Amino acid sequence: MTKTIEQYNAAIASARDIFMKKASDYGTSWRVLRPISVADQIYIKARRIRQLQENELQLVADDIPSEFRGIINYAIIGLIQLDIDNDEIETLPLEECASRYDEKVSIVRQLMEMKNHDYGEAWREMSQESFADLIMMKIYRMKQIIRNEGKTIISEGLDANYMDIMNYAVFALILLAEAEQL
Repeated sequence: MTKTIEQYNAAIASARDIFMKKASDYGTSWRVLRPISVADQIYIKARRIRQLQENELQLVADDIPSEFRGIINYAIIGLIQLDIDNDEIETLPLEECASRYDEKVSIVRQLMEMKNHDYGEAWREMSQESFADLIMMKIYRMKQIIRNEGKTIISEGLDANYMDIMNYAVFALILLAEAEQL
């Protein structure tokens, strides 16, 4: 598990670096996004990953790892947005943005550790295609939850789906990094 935590932290560090640089460039312009818009941004990235997995021709420079990093960052944006319970579009100071990012990572990493314990790191035997498919499935679930005004009968809410999406993206990055080392 120590190796997994190190790999997890490295994947997050690369995504966080991008997130904070973009926050410096753009501020927290993502604060205007409603839950459906965050879900759609993740969908776009997952859909592109599927396209890249299925097609040999790539016309835009962003590669699959950068798309998974984008998914991580949008999942964190979604989690942060769920915490900020007001309709006022406000700019978050960079320090608060970093603090909220780190708080969400800590919570999601803890979830990963618990699930890894119970599932025995089964994700290490999964295909790249499965991660993209699972992320897309979670997005479709989230869209239905949003249509149901956030109400579920038996299922987890938006937050749990964002967390699973984030962990799937981290797992994909870990496996991609391992494949590069071969």
